[in-house]
Amino acid sequence: MAIKEVLHTDLAPAAVGPYSQAIAANGFVFTSGQVPIDPKAGKIIATTIEEQTEQVMKNLQCVLAQGGVSFDRVVKTTCFLSDINDFAAFNGVYAKYFPEGAPARSCVEVAALPLGAKVEVEVIAVQG
Repeated sequence: MAIKEVLHTDLAPAAVGPYSQAIAANGFVFTSGQVPIDPKAGKIIATTIEEQTEQVMKNLQCVLAQGGVSFDRVVKTTCFLSDINDFAAFNGVYAKYFPEGAPARSCVEVAALPLGAKVEVEVIAVQG
């Protein structure tokens, strides 16, 4: 039995560096941070924080599905915003994906995100 399983789906953006979209290990799924790349276009199309957050969450949904889980199994998220003034607007979209029992979370402002993104989110979910 493998210690870890590399997860990949074509329904989310491919990794743009030496990392995996997600890893399943010991009953958990650990995703890499997702930025709002549209997987069909291969670039960021969304412009507002709301649109970008929606794309990030859709990307995460596809990656999580590859590990056999969905948002109701997420126990921790780490969220990165390029502008903390977008916090309320980000929360408005994010909350739709966690209507009950929201996971533990950290949310911080960073100086910059890849490809000029406004938001990046990574999650940890429990399998089974």
